Amino acid sequence: MSSLYDLVVIGAGPSGIACAIEAKLNGLQKVILLEKADQNNQTIRKFYKEGKRVDKEYKGQDSTTRGKVEFFDGTRESTLEYFDKLLDEHKVEIVYGCDVECVKKDANELEVITPKGNYKTKNAVVSIGKMGKPNKPDYKIPLPLNAVVNYNLNNVKATEKVLIVGGGNSAVEYAIDLAGKNEVTLAYRRDTFARVNDINLENLAKCEAEATVKVRLNHDIQSVEDEGGKVKINYKDGKTRIYDRVVYAIGGSSPVDFLQKCGVEVDEKSNAVVNDVCESNVSGLYVSGDLIKTGGSIVVGINHAYEIVKDIIKKRG
Repeated sequence: MSSLYDLVVIGAGPSGIACAIEAKLNGLQKVILLEKADQNNQTIRKFYKEGKRVDKEYKGQDSTTRGKVEFFDGTRESTLEYFDKLLDEHKVEIVYGCDVECVKKDANELEVITPKGNYKTKNAVVSIGKMGKPNKPDYKIPLPLNAVVNYNLNNVKATEKVLIVGGGNSAVEYAIDLAGKNEVTLAYRRDTFARVNDINLENLAKCEAEATVKVRLNHDIQSVEDEGGKVKINYKDGKTRIYDRVVYAIGGSSPVDFLQKCGVEVDEKSNAVVNDVCESNVSGLYVSGDLIKTGGSIVVGINHAYEIVKDIIKKRG
């Protein structure tokens, strides 16, 4: 750890993996990838149901990969296999179980601080994503309901009456996945699914037509109560409903505390403020993936990696 790295990448999701591989393929010799979990791509492993589709194209975003790392339509399983194979093929040095505390600027170098030791580097990339810490509602969830109020589908049992709360692709995909196996309601506080891709909208419309998913727009939740182990939902319009289980899919919160510990400027929505090559206000410290405003898809994150490495190579002369 005493040697100087060319690049330290924090987070082994798609964008972080792409950063490490792009760097190696462009001649950077000392590159290391640090991941706090015991496997790569924890967001996909934890929040994506078995067989879940993973799309290359995301609504309104360019799906063309610009660097040496490509991406393809697939499933949860094929995507994980693809990134495992990339790491093996390119012999990326990766340290699992490494929870980074912060990155400090020291003269012309950066120091990545971890409980297991520190890494000095010329450049670093923060690519830790948002979904590791899912957003929670701002109203209180009674403690007895913790087992039946969830943030993914892992604990859902067949035939349960389930409410999915959210208006993004994850919420819609959760509802579609449970259609036909559960009594499913999808509730969203707005009047339209503005952030959902066309394929998901088409599939949701089909489920709604087949009466396997009830869609409730303009349904904003006021509070949640324990009704004998079931979840009583009180909506702001005065309606109440009771469900066996509620699954929240309302996005993830940016790890703003970590970014601020690193000295990275964030905007009013807790996104990292970066320039057009994803470099933060801390020289040599880059941010990629959905921690920045232009995040949103795997391809966008992979293209961040391309821009970052291109900038590092340019600065080397």
